[in-house]
Amino acid sequence: MAVLVVLAGVTRYATGVSRTVAFVLATLALAGVAWVVALATEQVGERLGPAPTGFMQASLGNLPEFFVVIFALQAGDRVVAETAILGSILVNALLVLGLVIVAGARREGDGIMRFNPRLPNDTATLLLVSSFIIVLIGLSHSAGDAASHHIKTISVIGAVAILVVYAMWLRQYLTSSGAGGGQAVSRPRLPLATSIALLLIAGAASAFVSDWFVNALEPTIHTLHISQAFAGLVIIAIAGNAVEHVAGVILAAKGQSDLAISVVKNSVAQIAAFLYPLLVLVSLLTATALTFSLEPVYIGALIGTAVIVWQITGDGEATVFEGTALVATYVILATVAAFE
Repeated sequence: MAVLVVLAGVTRYATGVSRTVAFVLATLALAGVAWVVALATEQVGERLGPAPTGFMQASLGNLPEFFVVIFALQAGDRVVAETAILGSILVNALLVLGLVIVAGARREGDGIMRFNPRLPNDTATLLLVSSFIIVLIGLSHSAGDAASHHIKTISVIGAVAILVVYAMWLRQYLTSSGAGGGQAVSRPRLPLATSIALLLIAGAASAFVSDWFVNALEPTIHTLHISQAFAGLVIIAIAGNAVEHVAGVILAAKGQSDLAISVVKNSVAQIAAFLYPLLVLVSLLTATALTFSLEPVYIGALIGTAVIVWQITGDGEATVFEGTALVATYVILATVAAFE
């Protein structure tokens, strides 16, 4: 990770270096920083228990996405900021969850992956609550009614309301006896001081790398002729959530279904009901304000995702067919984003 961060920093400030090369190195460094944050968080969290660990992984694991969106808003790249958040939700809820289900179901004798439905159903509720304000604002904007002139104010109030809902859910999740999914806490591999030091270093590095990533993003988009939507929904989302991708699939392949589902679902809930509304509030301090106003195609994608994820995981069982359907849905979405 350190080598990638150094190389990304050098290419950011060196003259005569291709912006595409700088972008590739910044992307790899972003994924590397996310991995270190996840590792250090896991080591600290294992001293606290499974539920706090899951929360910490979701919170600190989203640091790269948080800084990417902040720097994008400061640079005036609203589309990149919006699609980066939305992409993080969709890549976890569709692509990663689909791969996790395929890996988990294939190892079972009857081809059915089984897990506790409580967290999947809670995640669907949080995703639908977040989608509710997005749909309302989209309808208001398209109709041009009186409320459409107060999108920013509505977004701020809605963000506070969603954060309250998330806080209530988090309290319930952390205090419920089944929050850990029945998984035993493994013995920490790193000393506590080392884990905390890694967290601080990786947290600081994520801020710098995110700045370099956004700086190289715009020239790369023009050079490679890719859309801002595709960059946010696919490239940033996959790079920033690389840890959840690998961890979830490996856990599912090992038969730890509840833990695998927990890794993915915690990330979806965290981004939809905490990170997005938090960024709406924080953006009031940046050059470009973030709101819950999205293009109709993304509103449709978000609602469709909430429904299909609830339908597939709400009963606590999933098959290879259903996992493949989720992956295919993400491929369709990415194709649409490429032409936006």
